[in-house]
Amino acid sequence: MTGRSEEIGERLGSVRERIAAACRAAGREPDEVSLVVVTKFFPASDVRILADLGVTDVAENRHQEAVEKSAVCADLGLRWHFVGGLQSNKAAAVTGYASVVQSVDRAKLLRPLARGAAEQERVLDVLVQVSLDGPDSRHRSGVAPDGLAALADAVAAQDDLALRGVMAVAPLGDDAGDAFDRLAELHRSVLADHPDATWRSAGMSGDLEAAVASGATHVRVGSAVLGSRPPVQ
Repeated sequence: MTGRSEEIGERLGSVRERIAAACRAAGREPDEVSLVVVTKFFPASDVRILADLGVTDVAENRHQEAVEKSAVCADLGLRWHFVGGLQSNKAAAVTGYASVVQSVDRAKLLRPLARGAAEQERVLDVLVQVSLDGPDSRHRSGVAPDGLAALADAVAAQDDLALRGVMAVAPLGDDAGDAFDRLAELHRSVLADHPDATWRSAGMSGDLEAAVASGATHVRVGSAVLGSRPPVQ
């Protein structure tokens, strides 16, 4: 095993134990939480190491990088998640490699995503990204909570898209536990109309414990597994 393999293996083991400990504290089973490793800015060689270590789900947030990396790693059988801001003119192309798009935040994305999925002859899993920022803050990506129900309905109405649930990022400076509790409440409102939309993607390297405590089914972890991001070329 190379030095990099050992480093990633140790970090991955630590993150898996953090997830297991958080599940124990919350009275949940560890297999209720899926780890998605965010590989942006890291080389394809790291993705191969992750696959060798049993990782099945990886995420990217930049389309061009994802295209290149997923092509090099096509033999690994990984499930690729797109988690970044998505332009409507790139949406169809994302379906060429992504099995899951976690960052759907507006209805304009749905038609090109559905078209791309149809061209790939498969159904694309979709999460609606909801903003947890306060009403007086500048919203980052995510549909406002009062628009969540309508967007979820619109996703579910597309034949080539499957509404799997919701995704969010805890606002900077806010208590992550409070933020993820708000997401849990919003998710319950979606489940009332779409009982199969059971995925809740929340939590990253610094706040995954709070996300697990609030009921997250997926956590998106990058630096805690792969270390500090290399300089962007």
